[in-house]
Amino acid sequence: MCSRFKSVTDANRMAQFFKAAMPDGVRADIWPTYESAYIVADGAGSRRVQLGQFGLLPHWAKDSTFGRHTYNARSETVAERPSFRDAWLRGQRCIIPAEAIYEPQWQGGKAQSTAIARADGYPMGIAGLWSQWQDKLSFTMLTVNADDHVFMRHFHKPQDEKRMVVILPMGAYRDWLNPATDAQAFMLQYPAERLQVQV
Repeated sequence: MCSRFKSVTDANRMAQFFKAAMPDGVRADIWPTYESAYIVADGAGSRRVQLGQFGLLPHWAKDSTFGRHTYNARSETVAERPSFRDAWLRGQRCIIPAEAIYEPQWQGGKAQSTAIARADGYPMGIAGLWSQWQDKLSFTMLTVNADDHVFMRHFHKPQDEKRMVVILPMGAYRDWLNPATDAQAFMLQYPAERLQVQV
């Protein structure tokens, strides 16, 4: 599961790759409960960037620390899990722009945080869900099983299930943000040859 990522902070890259304007105050290194940027459809055929907490807050959350447990949503159970069900069924989809994600690579029994990026140098557009809790916005990243993924199966503890975030093809951004499309059709592994360890 992805608990840390590097956000897109360059306004030119946000405009070029996501057709959206960069707001002020977007930090680079993001952990659960930190605020970062995500992209939604504005209803007029274009996109806007919102700032929200990494870690989705359902309407019944008692406080914002609940987001420490909801920064990733399993695609297999997202429609049933109370934490994510409302956002999923309401089509509150978003794209999280990321330069890289971080996953633990285990060597000698110790975890080494490893940055993973697209091999072509483009930023990732990660499929997510967003929600509003009181006056606070929040979001989560969707994940799929990666036990058989040639690249991602090398991360996390050897005995643990392998997971990866849903990285959308750039040509799918518009369709993903359209709540009328079948959300489960986007829940796919990203090709291994299009990912690399970032040094």
